[in-house]
Amino acid sequence: MSHVIKTSLKQITPITRYFYSCGKNPNLHNIRFYSNKVTTAHDDIYKNFTDWETLNKKKKISKPMRAYLERAKEHDEFMKKQQFEYNIGKRHLANMMGEDPETFTQKDVDRAIEYLFPSGIYDPAARPLMKPPEEVFPARKAAEFDEAGRPHHFLFYTGKPNFFKLLYDAAENIQLLQQFEDKVIRKKATPDPNGKLDLNATLWLTKDQLEQLLVEKLNDLEYDNFKLVMERLASLPYSYRIKDFIEKYRKSLSSQKFALEIPKPSYDDQGRAFVTTYECLRKKARGNVTIHSPGTGLITINGKDLTYFEDTQSREQVIFPLIFTGLEHKVDVECNIEGGGPSGQAGAIRWGIAWGLRSFVDKSMLEAMQVAGLLTRDHRRRERKKPGQPGARKKPTWKRR
Repeated sequence: MSHVIKTSLKQITPITRYFYSCGKNPNLHNIRFYSNKVTTAHDDIYKNFTDWETLNKKKKISKPMRAYLERAKEHDEFMKKQQFEYNIGKRHLANMMGEDPETFTQKDVDRAIEYLFPSGIYDPAARPLMKPPEEVFPARKAAEFDEAGRPHHFLFYTGKPNFFKLLYDAAENIQLLQQFEDKVIRKKATPDPNGKLDLNATLWLTKDQLEQLLVEKLNDLEYDNFKLVMERLASLPYSYRIKDFIEKYRKSLSSQKFALEIPKPSYDDQGRAFVTTYECLRKKARGNVTIHSPGTGLITINGKDLTYFEDTQSREQVIFPLIFTGLEHKVDVECNIEGGGPSGQAGAIRWGIAWGLRSFVDKSMLEAMQVAGLLTRDHRRRERKKPGQPGARKKPTWKRR
């Protein structure tokens, strides 16, 4: 027993000597127990032993993030400058029109430009434009990665995260609707017929509109896939449950505003339906147009046939709405026109025929007529002569001497 105690004492003695020496020398104590946090003023070596978050904060900004911040700063400065110039221009325009600059809206700006520039330019891209900078210049994407270069979006490496996120959400909604349908079938219930989603008055966004919404460029195949997925989603029996998601990517038809204004045909003594359009205007021409259905394609203008117009262009203007709708041999047209010249009278008759044909065509043809511009009044007039110059735009030859 004494031998065991002597051996254990011999083994313990060096350890006690080591602890005694560490107590006298604090540096050796710190090196021995480096895992503990030591806060000494004369020892800076332990400042490097910190957690990962602190190390991440001390990292420098990555090159992609630095480049993005520089571009974002330049874009913000550019937009501020454009907004400043737009506000100044709007105030000058309000002063020119004699209105209060504080209450001068964008609608007033458009009306003032139309008044100050009475141009007959047909192409909209060639007309003067004064819009807020955020409407003229395309939107920019926000930063898609943090300062360390790690992307925020889980679809970042697809190259088009917003588009593929849209497809992902659509597929997820399809799965949710199918699960809901399975629950209804298990309960032996039937879908509500009044809850069906009505999309007759809307269309899917065009490719350009979808690109503007997603802030990403798309090719034709990707746009076709978008329409295919959304059509499948909208065709499900319970698609009305996600009505907000579907309507976000649809636009209303502008031609639907004419649906409530279409007059019902009247009937004459012979039982033929007819519709009369009054006040058909174009330049200085004014007239009334009556359409009879059924008919043989007879056109009467002030008691004469189509030879009332001597030039071919005016004749083509008159018969274009009939050819476009395919009713050139199914209706009769009677016109009474006065004032203006051949161009103005032909334009007035054309608009009157197109306006009256609304009562004899279906919705799809009505939409096509709206897109072709047949239902839009042409308010252009001859620009007045300006004082001090020989014509509306012509000016005397400038001579230096």
